[in-house]
Amino acid sequence: MLDKNQILSDAKEWFKESFAKSHIANTEKLVDPSEFNINHFTAVYLANFLTGNSNPESIAKALLYPRVLGTSVTTIFGTGIQKFTNDVLGTFGSTTNGIDIEFVDQIDGHRKYCQLKSGPNTINKDDVETIAGHFTDVIHLSRTNNLRVAHEDLIVGVIYGVPDDLNNFYKKITKVHHYPVFIGQEFWHRLTGDSDFYDDLLSAIGSVAKEADFSKEFEEVVKALAQTEEIQLLSNHE
Repeated sequence: MLDKNQILSDAKEWFKESFAKSHIANTEKLVDPSEFNINHFTAVYLANFLTGNSNPESIAKALLYPRVLGTSVTTIFGTGIQKFTNDVLGTFGSTTNGIDIEFVDQIDGHRKYCQLKSGPNTINKDDVETIAGHFTDVIHLSRTNNLRVAHEDLIVGVIYGVPDDLNNFYKKITKVHHYPVFIGQEFWHRLTGDSDFYDDLLSAIGSVAKEADFSKEFEEVVKALAQTEEIQLLSNHE
């Protein structure tokens, strides 16, 4: 029987041990200017735009904020999807090539063969053809083995987001290749049978986020980056 509390517990543990720790480690590396592709023109502009001056700490913040609050987070979550699958959804793991998890859909009762993706913008043009190719292979294999695998039972599951957020490549999977894409609340509802599970999952991860106060350590990263020769020279040239 599906243990929804265990999934929530495992998700919290994954977020704390894999996501948050990786985020901290990636942030601590940013004391080195070589970690950035610094545009000497826009860095000074952005520092002034952000703080009203271009002293070394302001330049450091202008460099750090987009990386720490944007790019780094997206990268960690995207690259961590396989570990999320193993750690949180391991009981649903599939041995079928090109399929991440298998589960009985709690809404329609049919077995689903699912490729998991992290968010609504995490696939590109090439991914569409790769996904469609894997699904075609599964259909051919099922026919060879006399198994029932309907077209609509090959799905893409997106861990977070809402349907309106899906990029055009996800939409192509449905419009051109006719495979369903279930995102956020609907995906988790089909997996667990609980229409409120997605909200519970967000709350569980949110409880971990409250513990992720890295503010003091972040200020140390700002100061260390600001004291480097490259940032000091950039500030002096303003």
